[in-house]
Amino acid sequence: MDLPSDSCKYITWHKVEQHGIQGSQLRCPRIREGSCEEDLLCKQVRYTFPPKRRTLEKTKWETWLQENWEECTNLNLSFQDLGDTYQVENFKRILRRLIRVEILWLVDNSLVDLSAIRLPSCRILNMNKNYLTSFKQLPKIPQIQHLSLAENHIETLAGLSNLQYTPLESLILTRNPCEFHQNYRKRSSIKKIAQFKREKTYR
Repeated sequence: MDLPSDSCKYITWHKVEQHGIQGSQLRCPRIREGSCEEDLLCKQVRYTFPPKRRTLEKTKWETWLQENWEECTNLNLSFQDLGDTYQVENFKRILRRLIRVEILWLVDNSLVDLSAIRLPSCRILNMNKNYLTSFKQLPKIPQIQHLSLAENHIETLAGLSNLQYTPLESLILTRNPCEFHQNYRKRSSIKKIAQFKREKTYR
């Protein structure tokens, strides 16, 4: 459905009235909220805000239900353009609700640290083109099988042991600084992680 971009570009999808679209119909929903009214006025951006309405607890609850993130199993939240701190916090709030997601794409979101997030059912996670510098900044992903971290800023393989108890089958670290370390491929191989698992088991 085509939406007039100028009047809707600062509104998340579930706040656009009379659009007739449900969350389960969106392949890549834009969840990033626009700048607050004060910021836009400071930047002298001409934008007509919808009239302010008193937000009741019932309305908040209806919005929470409409988002329906708890039922997502396959979700693409890439390219969100998270420019402000409150946008990042809102993004993390949604990630915390993804208790059933199995396939998740978070490409090019300028993400730095998701260590406080837990994705209990995630099997495939793509976090290419973010700002991760360590495996310790990854979310908790106990069921992960395929993990892609290409084009981040991971300098060392410290923290790789955090994946020792997961069923990890593939790990992509292309175009990270750690590629230039000696024995990089040997240390980051799935076989090496599996060996580390066995050593920890027999100790």
